[in-house]
This record gives sequence, C-alpha cells and structure tokens, in this order.
Amino acid sequence: MLVSTAHFAEEKAPCGKLHDGMRHQENDDEGLSIDDLRYSCGCRRIRHVYHDGSIRMKVVRHDGKVLRDEHSSDHEA
Repeated sequence: MLVSTAHFAEEKAPCGKLHDGMRHQENDDEGLSIDDLRYSCGCRRIRHVYHDGSIRMKVVRHDGKVLRDEHSSDHEA
C-alpha cells in the first residue's frame, strides 16, 4: 500500500477562501484509493474509490456543514 501525507499551498477551500493544508493519500494494488484534504480553516474534501469501483465524495465546511455527501452506488438501481 502506498501512503503519503504532504502539505499543499493555498487553494480554494469549500468555504470559498484560500487556505493551505495537508493532503493524505492511500492507494493499494487492488483499486482502493483514499484522498483526504484538510484545509487550515478546518474544511475537508474526502474522496474514496473502493475495490468494487464505487466512489464516495464528501465535502465539509469548517463549521461542520456538509456541502456534499455522495456515493456512486446510491444512484444504482
């Protein structure tokens, strides 16, 4: 499994302001991928790709308001 955590320069956070932060990524050879951005203001963007190919995306503003929470399997019949 490949795991990395790194600082990123200012970019637009979910709250609409420019902030720096930390990016944590994990990947394995079987299709799992985790990408978690934590902004210095407290906002987060989380993207998980699971082994079955489904995708989970969540965006949370620094005040705790969830702006987006979707899972690709939620739309499958």
